[in-house]
Amino acid sequence: MDITTKKWETMFTEEEIASRIKELGKQIEKDYKDKNLMVVALLRGSFIFCADLVRSIDLPLRVNFMTTSSYGNSEESSGSVKVSSDVTVDIEGYDVLVVDDITDTATTMDFVLKYLKGKNPKSIKSCVLLDKPSRRKVELEADYVGFEVEDKFVVGYGFDCGDYFRNVPYIFNVTDEDR
Repeated sequence: MDITTKKWETMFTEEEIASRIKELGKQIEKDYKDKNLMVVALLRGSFIFCADLVRSIDLPLRVNFMTTSSYGNSEESSGSVKVSSDVTVDIEGYDVLVVDDITDTATTMDFVLKYLKGKNPKSIKSCVLLDKPSRRKVELEADYVGFEVEDKFVVGYGFDCGDYFRNVPYIFNVTDEDR
């Protein structure tokens, strides 16, 4: 998709995102006080969100990463989740918080939570920046949600379009309408 020929509008400003992440961080900090927190970020989309989120949590914590794929370069999920790169440490006994950029169909998060439960963490929860409940194919609600959004194609702040625009500091949506 060439978004330079599309119409786009800002959904969440850089300031709105920063404020909401600070709120999420404080809630997670409260909930995980005196726990053994391991944050598992799902790459690539969540890397910016996760970096900002963990900096807002004033607790000892570890961070690890998984790479999963269900989109490829498409705007639509294929429905099949693949683990391209697994966590590199033993998560047994940790209170694991899986961080992703978005939950729409919930296929990826459902798969990852079940997959990681098999590694015997003490507990496991999920945190997403955006939630698109209208697209659910799996019954799942994230434990921590930044913003609920309508069924729109989002770009910026880690969300990409053909692997571009992740570095834009705000979130915008793209439509097929003429500019």
